[in-house]
Amino acid sequence: MNPNNLKSIQIRGLGVWLITLLLLFGLGSILPDWFIELSGVLIGLILIAPVAGFFGLRWWLNRNLVQGSCPVCAAPVSAFKSNEVQCQSCGEKLAVEDRAFVRPTPPGTVDVEVVSSQAIDD
Repeated sequence: MNPNNLKSIQIRGLGVWLITLLLLFGLGSILPDWFIELSGVLIGLILIAPVAGFFGLRWWLNRNLVQGSCPVCAAPVSAFKSNEVQCQSCGEKLAVEDRAFVRPTPPGTVDVEVVSSQAIDD
């Protein structure tokens, strides 16, 4: 027998699952009931935790992620609540207020819009 040839002792496909089930049934017959119940609970948690985590993360993102447009250049912007963010397009610093983006200005600042002379001539 060639020691480098491991194909003779490898188990593939359905055989792995059959051996696993046989081992579980064998251990189930000799282990105490509380251990078997604990194993079932742990397996259930392992299966349910990713699903619950996925929906929990989606719920948290829907509550805390704000998506909108920059009030200066109208580029799309995303940020978390109560955070300041910088617009990737124009570089303007923006704050989130009432699930909308605004320019943070100190008190007493007057914000004006520029009207070009072409619009007046027309």
